[in-house]
Amino acid sequence: MTTHSDVNAVNGTSITPGQPAHHDKFPWKHIIGYVLSLILTFAALGLVLSSALPVTVDIVTIVVLAIMQLLVQLLMFMHVTENHGSRTHVMTLLFAFFVAITIVAGSAWIMTFRSSVA
Repeated sequence: MTTHSDVNAVNGTSITPGQPAHHDKFPWKHIIGYVLSLILTFAALGLVLSSALPVTVDIVTIVVLAIMQLLVQLLMFMHVTENHGSRTHVMTLLFAFFVAITIVAGSAWIMTFRSSVA
């Protein structure tokens, strides 16, 4: 005997009649992501404000914390794990990395150009 179930148009998950829909659950995933984001942000801030370590170690640690926060954002808020097809995720991630690299490289270029002119 088969049970009747519908497929959610938003995330492709099946909904069985009588069970609460996905949006009725408490958003634990978002709360955990928010708390992890705060912890990573304050860890980077505390590292910069303490300045007890050499500058190179500070920069490497901040980059590692930034990458960890990127992963938290992608997994908890950007719904990367939801089923929209792997090709869509790859194209979206490539575009996001392109934009991020362009912003960082452009900012570094502008800052070095200004210091060389002055």
